[in-house]
Amino acid sequence: MRQAFCNGLVQQALLPEFVFLTGDLGFKVLEPLRDALGPRFINAGVSEQNMVSVSAGLARSGLRPWAYSIAPFLYARPFEQIRNDVCFHNLPVILVGNGGGYGYGVMGSSHHALEDYGCLLTLPHMRAFVPAFDSDVSTMIPALMQCDGPVYLRLGLSEEPKGWPIPEYAPWRRLLRGNGSVLAGVGPLLGGMLPALQQLGEDVRPEVWLVTELPIADVPEEFIASVRRTRRLFVVEEHTAHGGFGQMLAHHLAAAGVSLDSFIHKHALGYVSGLYGSQKFHRAECGLDPASIVAAVSVQ
Repeated sequence: MRQAFCNGLVQQALLPEFVFLTGDLGFKVLEPLRDALGPRFINAGVSEQNMVSVSAGLARSGLRPWAYSIAPFLYARPFEQIRNDVCFHNLPVILVGNGGGYGYGVMGSSHHALEDYGCLLTLPHMRAFVPAFDSDVSTMIPALMQCDGPVYLRLGLSEEPKGWPIPEYAPWRRLLRGNGSVLAGVGPLLGGMLPALQQLGEDVRPEVWLVTELPIADVPEEFIASVRRTRRLFVVEEHTAHGGFGQMLAHHLAAAGVSLDSFIHKHALGYVSGLYGSQKFHRAECGLDPASIVAAVSVQ
């Protein structure tokens, strides 16, 4: 997804207000963007707090800064600067965190982003974008250039199934039809589950919805109608339960008077065995791998 991200930003390089800051990251990926932007490509060094404050100052002066780093270095280390300098002033700073969820695998908890959008969405004016596929990134970038407030863009590994017809971009998209429960998920995680879920019989197969923008807004009537019909909801996300999409969706449905007979929320559980491993290893420990999800939806 980083390559799609770089390519998309290169296409925006002619905008004189566009400035890109990196926390000393992007080797062998961001060089085309560096060459396209020239002095508007700034290596801020391993100094994320300063990078965010500088981005706020640039935005205050009328520029459109994007600040990039490994996700926890981008939202956790400079959280105070994001809160005080960016969000309280509602400045159009795009914060780009690479490696959402367990994306950095064996590098461990210091590099994992399990509570990122939950934390950031507590701040005023903040929005979060969680692309699932490379094509989502290409669509999001021009829109983010026009945002009038702070944004967090969570990048991961595109898990688009080979040959799968991806619907036109929308914050909510139905990816799979079925007569089972309704399954809603956030970001790339869902793409890797689609082939396994498609193999289920139609009566068991869930209706699968992908969500890529938070907080929840403009929930499609088709989604609400399906939840009312089945009264069974299954939510998956590579994020902690607290502050996550599952909690947001449960609150939204309760406020709308939608009753459920079954609600299952599969989410990041931290470090179940106390060991570090690949992203797939951690997902499996949390029951977020395709086999575990198929087994769970089959008996819901």
